[in-house]
Amino acid sequence: MKLVSDYFGCMVFNDEVMQKRLSPEVYATLKRTMEHGRSLNLSVANAVASAMKDWAVEMGATHYTHWFQPMTGITAEKHDSFISPDHGGKVIMEFSGKELVRGETDASSFPSGGLRATFEARGYTAWDATSYAFIKDGVLCIPTAFCSYGGEALDKKTPLLRSMEAINRQALRVLKLFGNEEVTSAKTTVGPEQEYFLVDKETFRRRKDLMYTGRTLFGAKPPKGQEVEGHYYGVIKPRVQAFMKDLDEELWKLGVLAKTEHNEAAPSQHELAPIFATTNIAADHNQLTMEIMQKIAKKHDFICLLHEKPFAGVNGSGKHNNWSISTSTGVNLLEPGETPYENAQFLLFLCAVIKAVDDYQDLLRISVASAGNDHRLGAHEAPPAVVSIFLGDELTEILQSIEKDEAYGAKEKELLRVGVHTMPKFPKDTTDRNRTSPFAFTGNKFEFRMLGSSASISDANTVINTAVAEVLRQFADELEVATDFESALHDLIKKTFTAHKRIIFNGNGYDDKWIAEAEKRGLSNLRSTPDALAHYLDEKNIALFTAHKVYTEKEMQSRLEITLKNYADLIAIEARTMVDMAKKDILPAVSEYTQTLCNTISAKRAVNEKLSCAYEEESLEKISALVQKAYAEVKKLERELARAEKITDVSALAMHFKNKVLATMEKLRKAVDETETLVCADYWPFPTYGELLFEVRE
Repeated sequence: MKLVSDYFGCMVFNDEVMQKRLSPEVYATLKRTMEHGRSLNLSVANAVASAMKDWAVEMGATHYTHWFQPMTGITAEKHDSFISPDHGGKVIMEFSGKELVRGETDASSFPSGGLRATFEARGYTAWDATSYAFIKDGVLCIPTAFCSYGGEALDKKTPLLRSMEAINRQALRVLKLFGNEEVTSAKTTVGPEQEYFLVDKETFRRRKDLMYTGRTLFGAKPPKGQEVEGHYYGVIKPRVQAFMKDLDEELWKLGVLAKTEHNEAAPSQHELAPIFATTNIAADHNQLTMEIMQKIAKKHDFICLLHEKPFAGVNGSGKHNNWSISTSTGVNLLEPGETPYENAQFLLFLCAVIKAVDDYQDLLRISVASAGNDHRLGAHEAPPAVVSIFLGDELTEILQSIEKDEAYGAKEKELLRVGVHTMPKFPKDTTDRNRTSPFAFTGNKFEFRMLGSSASISDANTVINTAVAEVLRQFADELEVATDFESALHDLIKKTFTAHKRIIFNGNGYDDKWIAEAEKRGLSNLRSTPDALAHYLDEKNIALFTAHKVYTEKEMQSRLEITLKNYADLIAIEARTMVDMAKKDILPAVSEYTQTLCNTISAKRAVNEKLSCAYEEESLEKISALVQKAYAEVKKLERELARAEKITDVSALAMHFKNKVLATMEKLRKAVDETETLVCADYWPFPTYGELLFEVRE
């Protein structure tokens, strides 16, 4: 039996492989590049490329690709073979440093949001040496950034890398104030938990809405949903277990640290959680995870659904983004630590996150905004659209004691002051986890729970990194000029908590009372994607990203346009699919059933005028009324789609889809779903929720 340790990372050009295949000098230079962002000269790049090619060919690869993440939210790749012509009609396998470090691709069909003219085709990819190359499906994949001819970022990786540089710069300034001279870098780490649904492939193929949009646009609730909570952490079905086993093996070969898997709350819903990795690597790994989930699912006659709300009335799927920051010396800066020195440092970084979340709550909401996630946020299984922080009672009380200059706890006799010599040891994990909080402190990390299951984690982490970097910059500016560091530190933490405590909420985020309370506190409640995106180009947000060189204003404008257009396009596809399903399948099927009811009534009356036709007549009356209502909504939906085609402003277009199209779609769905409960199952043209959610064969 082959051990996991024997094949883990076998498809990755990782540190172990590099040490074996590179000279000590080349390896040392490459490691400096990976750890400190140093540039590579061409001779070193050639040596790395040659070793990488030899390894890949030995592993069966014939092609390579610069693997990048355009603003579509998925990955992209163009395959080139290693072959070069040799004398006598032969070929040799070649791969140069120039080909490794930089590539050129046609960028004309990727979203650019006005960053480039439509007739300009050239785009460039640049090797991200901090993320290991790997082999997938016989192709050497080189993780890269993607930019335009003019240097603007056309992808999600470039801004993420910039944000990691920004928080590293500012964190080092703060750490030096605490005497951490040996620390050379501070990197954010992430462990993204991935939720998903598995449905039978054949059942999936009989649902046009799932095929075209990834979610069910119609569907009456089955007699059983998730009320008895029997699926959550339940026994995993053998067929699902076989899928999970194959998924783990494929991910482990690629060095993805898949760790935990279980049944989630809804029927047919599951979750996979990895071990933490550096943020850009975690982003790469999560993109791979989603891709491989879908590929392995098909081998087991499943379809893996990554939509945020594939089924109404049951849990949607999110992606819990567990974020922390650690030093090159192995210290987690969100770990309270054992000494007063560590506790004081922890409190400062904690307050930096609190202030960042409060100051940029709109950007955090924007970072998770999508048409799919709008259906999930605010539902009973997901955090509300209001951003808040859960700290737990103990940490909150400690900060309140500092704010009020009071003793902390019944046993404390002296006032609680922050200082590298006076802070008491903090207790850890004394408060239960809060599963309703959008941004929860969970012991040594923050869990951002608002991400949708299909989203790239790059957007959210770019915002978190940059926002925290900005607050750390402000803290460093203030503390670097202080004459009494400990007093200044105490006053800064006190001032920060007092100014931003409104963002802290330790209660039930699902309670409607919290929404009213949040409004009183002045917190934003951006319910939809267009509502949120209206704040993206606020002056403070432009200032944040441009000051830290994460985005240019032009890059921000392009992303706004792309996200708004994507929102409108996705809803347009859903609306057209609803019209198609209603006109071609549902209404004809219901009409046929009503004819059967009419025939039954006629047949009964022909036999005996006194025979009761109550069931048929009542059903016929109800169904006929619902059909008329549904048909009226279909016609209205067609009119709203026609109006949308005439709207040229992308913001106005998004608002039209939010206010007019979605509202009409909801009315159409309501009429059709009620009709489904009245129509004989033999006549209904699509698999029901019961079939989709509960008929996964053993």
